[in-house]
Amino acid sequence: MIDTARRKESCVLVGLITPGQDEDRVKEYLDELEFLVDTAGGVTLKRFIQKVDFPNPRTCVGSGKLEEIRAYVKSENSDMVIFDDELSPSQIRNLERSLECKILDRSNLILDIFASRARTAHARTQVELAQYQYLLPRLTRMWTHLEKQQGGIGMKGPGEKEIETDRRIIRAKIALLKEKLEIIDKQMATQRKNRTGNVRVALVGYTNVGKSTLMNLLSKSDVFAENKLFATLDTTVRKVVIGDIPFLLSDTVGFIRKLPHMLIESFKSTLDEVREADIVLHVVDISHPDFEEQINIVKQTLLEIDVAEKPTIYIFNKIDAYTYVEKDPYDLAPVTPKNYDLEELKRSWMAKINTPSLFISATEKTNLEALRNLLQNEVVQILRHRYPYEKFDN
Repeated sequence: MIDTARRKESCVLVGLITPGQDEDRVKEYLDELEFLVDTAGGVTLKRFIQKVDFPNPRTCVGSGKLEEIRAYVKSENSDMVIFDDELSPSQIRNLERSLECKILDRSNLILDIFASRARTAHARTQVELAQYQYLLPRLTRMWTHLEKQQGGIGMKGPGEKEIETDRRIIRAKIALLKEKLEIIDKQMATQRKNRTGNVRVALVGYTNVGKSTLMNLLSKSDVFAENKLFATLDTTVRKVVIGDIPFLLSDTVGFIRKLPHMLIESFKSTLDEVREADIVLHVVDISHPDFEEQINIVKQTLLEIDVAEKPTIYIFNKIDAYTYVEKDPYDLAPVTPKNYDLEELKRSWMAKINTPSLFISATEKTNLEALRNLLQNEVVQILRHRYPYEKFDN
């Protein structure tokens, strides 16, 4: 019997400890990078970390570390090496020449995942535009890449090989895709105008925090949700009715640290649902050890699309997976969120954000009724302000 299952590509991860990025932070970034590799369908063999004052302008890592990586790649026959930081076109060419395998950076990997998960014409156009903008300064590298490799992670290119050798054609394609997006955006804006009378609530948050699961619970729908990064690319809008009070709930693409700038730009139109929302539900994975940084990344991205001042409700999800480490009284290290039990964390965060918040578990349906009541109250307040002569029961 012939095994037709696709072989998982193997990879090596590389991260740098720099003056602005300590070892703990680098390890956490590489954890996330490994999750990205898993989402893309690959398998991680090993991680390499080097402490440097600044990245080597030619190869990102130093010559000694490069030789160590090269020896490992050769001995294990690894398919690719993925760097957590963005690489310049010349760095990629030099690394390919030295390591003799496929070289990706975090941006390239994220673009690849977006390309494999885009379903609608809108999402596919947005991803294609971001890919071409990423490829434009890397045309020489991509041409040699395609000569050596066919398919696999990082190779879900948006078009023919000939396009990638001609900057003029690439720029024309980018212009064409921008025009196409403008047409789709106008159509979507018209659809949104038809929903103007409804109160709109938008789910936002870091990727894989449980937004789609929450969407399914509140709207009793079947939005795709799984334990992978970027399970949702397209904005999904559902009508929700709580206690005879209707509103529209939208689920949006998740954010991530070091999200490629071209993706933020091309997906700005998708986030119009957030921009035009009356209430933002910021979903947070409270079980994640670095949830505070994830909150800040989401807030920074919202700032970039001009929705930072929207009325926001914080939903701290996954309390069923939350664990805390009791601090040793003789340990002089600073107290971190993981040293608080859940009740202490609730009190500290509720005081810190000074805005409505709830601690829930979407999978266990814990505090779901409290969330429904909170949403109903907030929606009723907006409706009373919008239609002062109408009566609304909550």
